[in-house]
Amino acid sequence: MTKPNLEGKIALITGATRGIGLETARGLARLGATVILGSRDIPKGNEAAYQLHQEGLKAVSIQIDVTDQQDHAAVYQYLEETYGRLDILVNNAGVLLEQSSISAARQNQTSAIPLKELRDTFDVNFFAQVELTQTLLPLIRKSEAGRIVNVSSILGSLTLQADPGSPIYSIKTFGYNASKAALNAFTIHLAHELKDTSIKVNSVHPGWVRTKLGGEHADLDEAGGSETSVLLASLQEDGPTGGFFHLNDSLPW
Repeated sequence: MTKPNLEGKIALITGATRGIGLETARGLARLGATVILGSRDIPKGNEAAYQLHQEGLKAVSIQIDVTDQQDHAAVYQYLEETYGRLDILVNNAGVLLEQSSISAARQNQTSAIPLKELRDTFDVNFFAQVELTQTLLPLIRKSEAGRIVNVSSILGSLTLQADPGSPIYSIKTFGYNASKAALNAFTIHLAHELKDTSIKVNSVHPGWVRTKLGGEHADLDEAGGSETSVLLASLQEDGPTGGFFHLNDSLPW
């Protein structure tokens, strides 16, 4: 299969200094894109960009706290003044504040989750993604083929959460799961709004990845966890929109 050619494309990835975000940036840069590494910690962002430069890849670091409206505005201004558009947005930044091991997640009590923890989770995993996308959408509309990738999780599948035969049925991290279900709803609604444009919007499940969030016993390494995001960010004109995917497999909402 011929690899997509992203030469000349501009891609912004949030949460891109490590883990899946950095590997997504690396994957897109290897296809020719100029990748903009969004992170709260600019020294770490600069270090990650330098690492990609050493590999012969085009990378820039930019500071962004995804929950900060002023940072959103600053990123918009930078992109508009420097490139005049945005071709790819990967909403990768996210948090899991609850007990996340499988054994602990089976003991989480939905009725006892602190509301601050719930709000903090939604602030990062949902509201920040919606707001940043809304801010940058005018620049994505200027692209010939805009791509928006929302990094979700299979734990956000209401179908699988409600199925006693599902392998994730017992993993009840309510705040995280609900925030990813909400993000999936955003994907569906935004894709519908943009269905008559060249912009494609999809949710991805990276898989169970050995990251700070996924833990050391996960199945995939970070590069493997980035594959679905890279695939959806580099879709051709005939690719899907408004879907939920892991690699080439469609997942139930």
